[in-house]
Amino acid sequence: MLSALEHLVPVLAVIATGWFVHRIGLIDDSGRAGIDRLAYYVLFPCLIVLTLARADYGTLPWQALGATLFLSVVTMGALCLLLRPVLRHKFDIGGPAFTSVFQGATRWNTFIALALGGSLFGTEGLTLIAVAIVAMVPVLNLMAVTVLAQYAGSTRPPLSVLLKEIARNPLIVACVIGLAVSVAGVTPTGPIEATLDIFGRAALAVALVAVGLGLDISALRRPGPAHLVGTGLRLLGMPLIGVGYAALFGLSGPALGAAVVALSVPTAANAYLLARQMGGDAKLMAEIITLQTISAAITLPAWLALLAVT
Repeated sequence: MLSALEHLVPVLAVIATGWFVHRIGLIDDSGRAGIDRLAYYVLFPCLIVLTLARADYGTLPWQALGATLFLSVVTMGALCLLLRPVLRHKFDIGGPAFTSVFQGATRWNTFIALALGGSLFGTEGLTLIAVAIVAMVPVLNLMAVTVLAQYAGSTRPPLSVLLKEIARNPLIVACVIGLAVSVAGVTPTGPIEATLDIFGRAALAVALVAVGLGLDISALRRPGPAHLVGTGLRLLGMPLIGVGYAALFGLSGPALGAAVVALSVPTAANAYLLARQMGGDAKLMAEIITLQTISAAITLPAWLALLAVT
């Protein structure tokens, strides 16, 4: 566990710095929005393109990793839906609140996952997390929007619109470009490589600061059933499901570590924006994000140490 903590502490320190500079007013909400967009639309896509273009896929168990992650998120989504009647009757978690529990349990923070993947396993770790993006992001977007449309009382967008939004997701676009470059056998060199590398090295720090900027610890009231269920399913249930599928597909070493990281990080920060846009319980969503980010400092290294993948 000590080894995992050594890698996690710098990540937490950068996140804490983001929270602190927002707390003291050095970066306000408008500045935070700009930093979010910079990381999401520019810096991380550059990192992903360069990482995938350089990767040697012959040595990576990308099929087993992709299957493990895809089946894990689908299984967790199904479990949440099965639990919905219990949550409603036992804990009075209604439709909008359920959608926040659902997003909290199923979605993942790609920023933190990429930072940890790179810190723990180097370039191979970045590549494996990029594979995770391809396996998880499309299905998670479909699941989240569908559940919000069904239970938050919002209008369900046409499937064509939803598929178009997924196709325009900058992380997915970056994965497609990086894979295409790799298949073509054209490795970026010279000024192009240098430019992508500069942006890529900036990506992790800026994205983690952005995570910290989004935390609102003062708004986290005493955790209730919805907070605890959403956090428990994400940080304990999801890794457990993933470990089962990883064993089924024979994952080990860095690939297993990347799977654990992808399934153990807190939920996506932009889950709050989706909840606000589609009528979910945005306040609860923000609180679940904060609670998970804090709690993951304990649960994530514990999972990595338990499975001895660091």
